[in-house]
Amino acid sequence: MAGFNTATPIIDYDAFIFDLDGTLLDTADDLGAALNNVLAAHNQPTVSADVYRPAASNGAIALLEAGFGQHWHTHPKQATLRQQLLTAYADNIAIHSQCFTGIAQLLIALEQQQIKWGIMTNKPEFLTTPLVAAISELSDAQAIVCGDTLNVAKPSPLPLLHTAQLLDVDPSRCLYIGDAQRDIIAAKAANMHSATALWGYIPSEEEALSWQADFNWQSPIDAFNHI
Repeated sequence: MAGFNTATPIIDYDAFIFDLDGTLLDTADDLGAALNNVLAAHNQPTVSADVYRPAASNGAIALLEAGFGQHWHTHPKQATLRQQLLTAYADNIAIHSQCFTGIAQLLIALEQQQIKWGIMTNKPEFLTTPLVAAISELSDAQAIVCGDTLNVAKPSPLPLLHTAQLLDVDPSRCLYIGDAQRDIIAAKAANMHSATALWGYIPSEEEALSWQADFNWQSPIDAFNHI
């Protein structure tokens, strides 16, 4: 694990909990491909990565808004377009998606130090399950909670509290890592420490720092100071 700081930790935790899109996985190109599939089918110009990447953590509606622009809000078939996007994505869910650089090493280090880790994402289960199954580095997740596991999703703290319960760890001994403001809000409400994944689909570093997470990490390597 050359290049990683495995010195005496500053802070230790019993569990790390991760958001999925934009934190563990770079899924933007598969999401963007699904969006462009829908745009092309409706004779709309396709969009480049600089358009779809910022929306990649925020779900189907955010992607469609990014793709259709001002036309989205008056489009008569919004529900149909959303379903077409989800179908196109589900059919090609892990063509380009992969762990961000450093994630695999971080997960190995957590397991070596017997620190539990799990996933809490707002992505629905029918998409989360096949995506996680396709990424070998995520096969040892000890808990996976999706956006529809409960009847609420982030920024509610309840899915995070449920994840901690599945991991059998007190919430105050958990660290939640995510790339969206709702992640930090949920962590604070769940009495968990939080870290912003600045390598993810953040709107800007300045805005991300304003969320006031406990930590702001430029890369997964930074986590090695806290395990």
